Amino acid sequence: MVDDAFTLAFKAVTEWVYLDQQSSPPSVSSASARVVDDFGVQKTMGRGGEKVVFELHSHSKCSDGFLSPSKLVERAHGNGVKVLALTDHDTMAGIPEAMEAARRFGIKIIPGVEISTIYSPRNTEAEEPVHILAYYSCCGPAKFEELENLLANIRDGRYLRAKDMILKLNKLNLPLKWEHVARIAGKGVAPGRVHVARAMVEAGHVENLKQAFAKYLYDGGPAYSTGSEPLAEEAIQVICETGGLAVLAHPWALKNPVAVIRWLKDAGLHGLEVYRSDGKLAVYSDLADAYGLLKLGGSDFHGRVGNSESELGSVNLPVLALHDFLKVARPIWCGAIRDILENYAEEPSDTNLERITRLNRSYLERDMVT
Repeated sequence: MVDDAFTLAFKAVTEWVYLDQQSSPPSVSSASARVVDDFGVQKTMGRGGEKVVFELHSHSKCSDGFLSPSKLVERAHGNGVKVLALTDHDTMAGIPEAMEAARRFGIKIIPGVEISTIYSPRNTEAEEPVHILAYYSCCGPAKFEELENLLANIRDGRYLRAKDMILKLNKLNLPLKWEHVARIAGKGVAPGRVHVARAMVEAGHVENLKQAFAKYLYDGGPAYSTGSEPLAEEAIQVICETGGLAVLAHPWALKNPVAVIRWLKDAGLHGLEVYRSDGKLAVYSDLADAYGLLKLGGSDFHGRVGNSESELGSVNLPVLALHDFLKVARPIWCGAIRDILENYAEEPSDTNLERITRLNRSYLERDMVT
């Protein structure tokens, strides 16, 4: 029975992956599909050992990554990734470029964003930063302006936050200039801690990014600063209202993950990251089971040269976890697409047409097929 469930799940996942591509999905048998790696994690594989790799957490130069969206897609393709979620911090600006590049490489893009928020219960001592991943359909958010207003406010706060961090570093006799950080971030990119850290490396204040964070920029560190992040439950509400899935990113970085997960589950959280490149973290898998949440994960790839970060596609998500993800996501995504189309039917304006084609015209058909 377990093998039958696995085979059916693999068939459903691969059919979705290859839905809008000319090539056929790999056929599967229970003997050929179920492969277990050194960590005991089931790899999603088809006949001939073909992997169906989902990468659900990655960053580009549009936030704090080092690669352009197109170069990120190219690297993902080289690593055998079939489905890539671009989840830049507080912006979806890189999604159109990523989707255009994905057409050339036969990769499916899940439009995403990693939203900076604050968990702030009544006990202010328990307050801490929390990152929420949002995953959307090929058409993006159903109410794009509502989400963009939230993200724009966070990005505005990032500029003030970076300037405050620079001020704190200057007081610590580690002189930095705003122009230096802004140049590293790039035109139109809201600066984050990584950009400040890179400026510190270039200025000779630290040897590498790891040292910059470990000594000065960690949460609550001597040069740390907050921005204008919304409450985590408010961000989850916006994600749900705009047709997305809300997933808690890297819960192992939290001071009090149990309290945060319990609070956010009540707010509408759909899942949390459980899998990393070094396997499944049992404690968070158990928490996901306890609160009825999806079990997901991704590399959190940034493309840092010479840094020991996980590579794109290095997280082996079990096919049953992927099947559960799509089983929850696709009805939500279809509903969002339906809302966008109905809005256009009621008011066929150029503005509403742009909402449909904002990300990529050729991907519209994908999630409408049932």
